[in-house]
Amino acid sequence: MGFALETTDEKKNALEKLKNKKADLIVLNSLKDKGAGFGKDTNKVTIFEKEGKVFQFETKPKQEVARDIVNTIIQLFYA
Repeated sequence: MGFALETTDEKKNALEKLKNKKADLIVLNSLKDKGAGFGKDTNKVTIFEKEGKVFQFETKPKQEVARDIVNTIIQLFYA
């Protein structure tokens, strides 16, 4: 799993990082989304899977974002 913090061409850059890092998943953080980013209690992420699946989540507290990431891993690899 990798992480991509992007400010331009978010999806394109995140998918490029997914491929270059040879990861199974990459979590995109966009600084363009209201309520997301550094210095805030909330975040909004999109998870891209190497086989093409996309998981989009709404802005929510960072603890819930972490739970979404873990649950996505469990759903894809352990369910």
